Amino acid sequence: MNEIQRETPVKFSLPRRLSRLSDLAYNLWWVWNAEAQRLFKDIDDLLWEETYHNPVAFLKQVDRARLNAATDDRYFLDKYDRVLREFDRYMNEKDTWFSRTYPELTKELMAYFSFEFGLHESLMVYAGGLGILAGDHLKESSDLGIPLVGVGFVYTYGYFSQRISEDGWQQADNVPIDFDSLPLIRLLDENKEPVKISIDLPGRKVFARVYELNVGRVKLYLLHTNIPENDPNDRQLTDRLYISDLELRISQEILLGMGGVRALRTLGYIPTAWHMNEGHSAFLTLERAMEYIEKGMTFDEAAAIIKKTNIFTTHTPVPAGNDEFPLWLIDKYFVQVWPELGLTRDDFINIAKVQQSWGGEAFSMPILALKLSEFRNGVSELHGKVARSMWHFLWPDKEVDDVPIAHITNGVHTETWLARQMGLLFSRYIGSDWTEHLDDAEMWARVENIPDEELWRVRRHLKRKLVAYIISRGRRQWQTAEVYPVQTIASGVLLDPYVLTIGFARRFATYKRADLILTDYDRLMNMVTNARMPVQFIFSGKAHPADEPGKQLIQRVYRAVKDARFGGRLVFLDDYDMNIARYLTQGVDVWLNTPRRPREASGTSGMKAALNGALNFSILDGWWREGYNGRNGWAIGDDIQEETNPQEQDAKDALSLYDTLEKEIIPLYYEQRSADNLPSEWIARIKENIRTLAGQFSTRRMLMEYMGRMYEPAILNGIDERNGKKARK
Repeated sequence: MNEIQRETPVKFSLPRRLSRLSDLAYNLWWVWNAEAQRLFKDIDDLLWEETYHNPVAFLKQVDRARLNAATDDRYFLDKYDRVLREFDRYMNEKDTWFSRTYPELTKELMAYFSFEFGLHESLMVYAGGLGILAGDHLKESSDLGIPLVGVGFVYTYGYFSQRISEDGWQQADNVPIDFDSLPLIRLLDENKEPVKISIDLPGRKVFARVYELNVGRVKLYLLHTNIPENDPNDRQLTDRLYISDLELRISQEILLGMGGVRALRTLGYIPTAWHMNEGHSAFLTLERAMEYIEKGMTFDEAAAIIKKTNIFTTHTPVPAGNDEFPLWLIDKYFVQVWPELGLTRDDFINIAKVQQSWGGEAFSMPILALKLSEFRNGVSELHGKVARSMWHFLWPDKEVDDVPIAHITNGVHTETWLARQMGLLFSRYIGSDWTEHLDDAEMWARVENIPDEELWRVRRHLKRKLVAYIISRGRRQWQTAEVYPVQTIASGVLLDPYVLTIGFARRFATYKRADLILTDYDRLMNMVTNARMPVQFIFSGKAHPADEPGKQLIQRVYRAVKDARFGGRLVFLDDYDMNIARYLTQGVDVWLNTPRRPREASGTSGMKAALNGALNFSILDGWWREGYNGRNGWAIGDDIQEETNPQEQDAKDALSLYDTLEKEIIPLYYEQRSADNLPSEWIARIKENIRTLAGQFSTRRMLMEYMGRMYEPAILNGIDERNGKKARK
């Protein structure tokens, strides 16, 4: 490593006995360790909520008297010491899964690039599922001891804060992030100047400062351009996620890909293999090729080498999710690059040229990544099949099934998303060391040991907790005097913790069909208002600010939510984030998912719900097609891949949705009760759901699969190249 000094921006005034609270605050290990979080909560639970569970902001504001009181509390100090011992053990552990399984690779390094990282609600550098997956990827890499380093951006505003107007229209607020209240480590060079890298954009250099974030044992490096060295236009490159302006977007992606490689080099890292999480970072392939060309190689020779150590994961079959840039923009931004690569303009364009539906040509980021990566994968079995068909034209000499794009189904980081009470139940009846054996199917069979009454008690507790949170949130909004009374009702203050509760929360893209449940309004009304067996629905989610159809979809749902005839049993929670996601996936009875198949590449929210005992009710798309076994939830529609007429498919799926709700789900919840008033058949489904899904759809299984199928062979190729040997297949 180069001589880099690390500095925390805030020096907390802490009693000596509690001085190591600072260590916890500046390492996101606490995010997936409930007892560590409770240390802060026990000091001042109200402030913990007000600072949005952010230890840095919390320690900046906490009253000294409360800290002093904690030093006099023997029970608190015992917990504090226990948490710090576990933190130290974790951080210093040498005997990890990775070191035991791949002892010969412990000195190698993986680089993982992503446009967004969803690590915690207080760190708004994520927009949705792609970022949450990336955050879980880092956490599990830390747990398994995989030597991995992440690269991304820290944004001035992050993703937008959502407000819903009285008529249901999404309004986007950009709230500046307070960098001094984040667990960011400032990196300084030998002259005590901030560590920076630069990239060349048309007619100028753009600089980016590099910050470090500790995610357990994994380092994440985040680039930021709002610094004095840049002109005002370039300072906004890292203002927000997913900027629609194409010039800003291509500049962002050059910074992430090419600048990210330079950042790692500046810090002294020499990754053996490189993983691109979606195509946003694909320009890293050009930077890597340039390094070899500077040693005297041709582009083709360099490309042949870097391909062997590049991994590319594609996350969506939806065209809008696959970045393409018009050729005039490529000409403007890369006219100085292709000569350095030893290429003509046409040679450069042809690397990633794609014919667009309207007849024009563009430069495709996924194609760039696919062509310059030896290891490629989709994120579910069905998505792998769709991706092979979608990109078949790149391998015209192969049959569709032989297109070299595999699949590794996504997972979720168990300890981040599991409710504390559910975790205690697992420890009591599955085994105190159950977190060490997440991939053990036989271990999960012990879920049958959990007494029905205890499992049901925890499930009811989590739903009461969800409803209490929603009511408290609605009360706070009402107290601002900035909402109409009907909006307070729409925010869920009339929810009943003992009514069958169905959740639908995700990005509001049209293909996800949030309004499918509204297809037959009268039928829905009858279900919701049934006095004997009522149902309540909770919606939440954002549409991209430039997605007008998505915003119209929110408006349609919100107008139904405001309909007084539903009696407040349809709810919309605005400003969906990781905190709301935890409450919902832990607290609802049923998780609803209605994408238009086969556009849901994977999805992970349903996995989080399943882990907590909520039952999935979903289209057989993405991960649910693999997870559903007929006894661990319900399917909407059938397992037919070919899309029919969209309107016909919507009608068919809506009919299946209503029939299954009325004939199976609602009666099972309310009517099939045991002598002690327990819904025994429902509980049996909960157990089957946890047994079959909790381990299979964890990032533990996912990362082990990446190691065996992608990372290990890529690393071995890198070792061979380093040793002058011919790379392996």
